[in-house]
Amino acid sequence: MSERKNVLKDKSFAFAVRIAKLYKHLTELKKEYVLSKQLLRCGTSVGANIREANNAESAADFIHKLAIAQKEADETLYWLEILSSIGLLTTKEFDSLYGDAVELLKMIRSSILTLKNKRKNS
Repeated sequence: MSERKNVLKDKSFAFAVRIAKLYKHLTELKKEYVLSKQLLRCGTSVGANIREANNAESAADFIHKLAIAQKEADETLYWLEILSSIGLLTTKEFDSLYGDAVELLKMIRSSILTLKNKRKNS
């Protein structure tokens, strides 16, 4: 039996891998440990919370887990902006990761709104 394709889960996993690779780059080559650790925590938390939402006990729990993922995605944007502003990310690195984070954030927000509207109309 094959699992139904979950685009949000797949994209958030791929994003977490990119964040982990960036963390490795920042710590090994740039010797930056504090800000990069913050980025690692929130950037990988997005996918972890989406994964957790897929095992939610109720619709309300599902929405709550997605709301946490939304907050973590927004925090990821913040740390990317900081790292870029102090010259630790190239424009290309920043644009690519930032674009992916914004896309995830929009997908999460859309999912939450859709679920809330379905619950309201039920």
